[in-house]
Amino acid sequence: MNNTILHKAATRGHAAHGWLDSYHSFSFANYYNPERTQFGVLRVLNDDIVAGGKGFGSHPHDNMEIISIPLEGSLVHEDNMGHREVVSAGEIQVMSTGSGVFHSEYNNSPDKPVKFLQIWLFPNRLNVTPRYDQVKIARGENSLQQLISPHMSEEGSWIYQDAWFFGGRFDAGKEFVYERKREENGVYLFVIKGSFVADGQTLESRDGLGITGTGSIRLRSLAPESEILIMDVPMENKIK
Repeated sequence: MNNTILHKAATRGHAAHGWLDSYHSFSFANYYNPERTQFGVLRVLNDDIVAGGKGFGSHPHDNMEIISIPLEGSLVHEDNMGHREVVSAGEIQVMSTGSGVFHSEYNNSPDKPVKFLQIWLFPNRLNVTPRYDQVKIARGENSLQQLISPHMSEEGSWIYQDAWFFGGRFDAGKEFVYERKREENGVYLFVIKGSFVADGQTLESRDGLGITGTGSIRLRSLAPESEILIMDVPMENKIK
């Protein structure tokens, strides 16, 4: 028997700081909802818009896997490991913050906003040497593309966690089945654009749906160019 938890887009936390417009699927900063602190090891799912020329100044993180997925525009990343990189739509950025890292993220454009997803997962190894990775991704057209896995040798990037991310863009009416990677994992669906039906539940743009207790999920896109992010994550974190 599968169990689901629905997070409609309009129920997310919201922070408007002028230069930053951010929606929080889970408790974050000044937004706290005791029923929405995490989904398994998925701790943060922020939907951010940063104004031109603005960004997050240098700040610390440790023992967190941080994934940034630009949707429109590009970000400038700098850290105390010596990286200065531009990550753009069509790429994915991963940081394993491990024993500690300082970094900053700024909009690469002086006058156009950048839109991106910022995702945090608890790692299954603590105090590792911090690392940075950035890879190009080919968004699947009517198929799912692997973005993240636990394995360095697989497609996409990798993290210190038994988690897999997939993304894809689908024409209206396309049906497909997602098979969960591990029995211990749950699956969190996030609709980036358009709409889908997932096991009978209709999901609109920016809706999230957490599913546990099932091995496969049947999905159907309802609108042209519907885009979805699938996060297959452990429901309990086992430190290795």
